[in-house]
Amino acid sequence: MTFILAIDQGTTSSRAILFDGQMNRVGTAQQEFPQHFPQEGWVEHDPEDIWSSVLHVCREVMESAGVSADQITGIGITNQRETTVVWDKNTGKAIHNAIVWQDRRTAEICARYKQAGCEDDVTAQTGLLLDPYFSGTKVKWLLDTVSGARARAEAGELLFGTIDSFLIWRLTEGRVHATDATNAARTLLFDIHKGAWSAEICELLDVPIQMLPNVQDCASDFGATTLLGGNIPILGVAGDQQAATIGQACFQPGMMKSTYGTGCFALLNTGAQPVESKNRLLTTIAYQLDGQRTYALEGSIFIAGAAVQWLRDALQIIDSAPQSGDLAAQADPNQHVILVPAFTGLGAPYWKPDCRGAMFGLTRNSGRAEIARATLESIAFQTRDLWHAMQGDWGAEADVILRVDGGMSASDWTMQGLSNCLGAPVDRPVMQETTALGAAWLAGMKAGIYPDQAGFAETWALDRRFEPTQEQTERDAAYDRWQRAVQAAMAF
Repeated sequence: MTFILAIDQGTTSSRAILFDGQMNRVGTAQQEFPQHFPQEGWVEHDPEDIWSSVLHVCREVMESAGVSADQITGIGITNQRETTVVWDKNTGKAIHNAIVWQDRRTAEICARYKQAGCEDDVTAQTGLLLDPYFSGTKVKWLLDTVSGARARAEAGELLFGTIDSFLIWRLTEGRVHATDATNAARTLLFDIHKGAWSAEICELLDVPIQMLPNVQDCASDFGATTLLGGNIPILGVAGDQQAATIGQACFQPGMMKSTYGTGCFALLNTGAQPVESKNRLLTTIAYQLDGQRTYALEGSIFIAGAAVQWLRDALQIIDSAPQSGDLAAQADPNQHVILVPAFTGLGAPYWKPDCRGAMFGLTRNSGRAEIARATLESIAFQTRDLWHAMQGDWGAEADVILRVDGGMSASDWTMQGLSNCLGAPVDRPVMQETTALGAAWLAGMKAGIYPDQAGFAETWALDRRFEPTQEQTERDAAYDRWQRAVQAAMAF
C-alpha cells in the first residue's frame, strides 16, 4: 500500500494525517503547543515548539498506523499563514520567537505607511492592505528590533519564511529554502500579478530580498526529508485557507468556502483574473498549478473558534467547545445580546486593528446561555459581513455556492444559525478535514497516485445542507443590531 502524509501546522496545534491511495484517512496525531503573549496585542510561538510538535506527530501517526517511510509516497504541508520566522542560515536557529498572524505589534508601522500614502501601491501589487496581519511589517519589526539582525540580513546570514518555509528548511536539513505561491501571496512582499517578489515593496519595508524563499507551484518538488526513517519527498504546499479551498474542490469561479477554526476565513474562487475589491476584501492567490495562478477574494475574521475558547478558558461557562451550541439553544429568545469579538482587532471588511471586544444588550436576566448564543451568532454576523462584501465585488446576483469546514462546522446549531443569518444554503461535506485533505491531494496528485482536479472534485460528498428557516424581517433586524454594535465598538 502507498500513503500520503499531510502535515497540518496550525495556530494552536500541529497535526499529522495519513491518507491511503484512495484519499481515505487512516491515522491522525495531534499535539498542542504553548501560546505566548508578551504584551497586550502581541502573540508569539517558539519555533522550536512548532518544529518538535511536527516531528512528534509525524512519527506518532506513522507508528500508530504501522506505516514505514518507504510506504509514504509524498508529504503535503499546510500551515498557519502570515506567521513570521527569521532564522540563521547556517544554524537554522530563529533569532526571535515567531510572530503570529494574530499579532498587532506593527499597527503603528502600518499607520505610518498609510499616512505616507503607500497603501494604494501596496494593494495594487499584493492585493492586500497595510495591516499588522501580514508578514512584511513583522519582518521589518524583527530586523529593526533584534540586535544586529539588520546587518546580518544584509550580509546574507539570515532567512525569512512563513511556517511552511521554516518546516521545509528543517525537514530538508537546510537544503531547500522555498515556499509556495499561496503563502508568498500573504507576506505583503509578493506581486500576485507578476508572480514574483516585489523589489519595490521590499525596499519600502527595508526587507533584503535575498532573505526570501524561492516561490514554487503548490504541487512541486520541495526537496525530501530523511528524518522520518527514510527518504520522503515533499510534493505539496499551501497555506491553510487555500488548502481548505482545494480540499473543498472549489475549482470553479463562484465557489466559496468558509473555514471556522481559530478565526474564520472565506475564499471565493474568481478564476484566472484577479478581482480588485471595492469592499476592503483581499485579492489573493487561491492556488497555482503548472505555473497557472487561480485567484480568489478573501475575507478574514480574526476571532471565531477563539471566541468559544474564551467562553471555556476565560469565562469558564462551558467545559468543552461542543457544549456551546447546547447552551446557546437554551437562551431566552426575547433577549438580544450582541458580542463583538474584536479581541485582536477587527478584520475584513473593517480592518480596525485597535478595536477591542464589546458586549451590548445585557439585562439583569442575561446569563451563560445568552452569552453563549451571542458568541456563536457573532460568527454568523461576521460571515454575513463578508458575504455582502463578496457579493458587491463579484456581483450581487451571482450564484455563490458556500461550503463550510473547520471545527465549528460540526455544530448543527451554529451552521443552522449561519444559514439563517445569510438567508442562503450552507453545505457541509462528509470529509471535514478539508485543510489536510487539500495538502494531501496536492502531494498525491504530484506523485501521480491521486486524480486530477476534475476527478478529485467528483469525490466531494455532501454530509448535510442547512437551509434558512428564519423570516427575512427577523434576520435583517438581528443583523441591524450587529451593525450598530460594531459601529459602537469601533467608536469606543
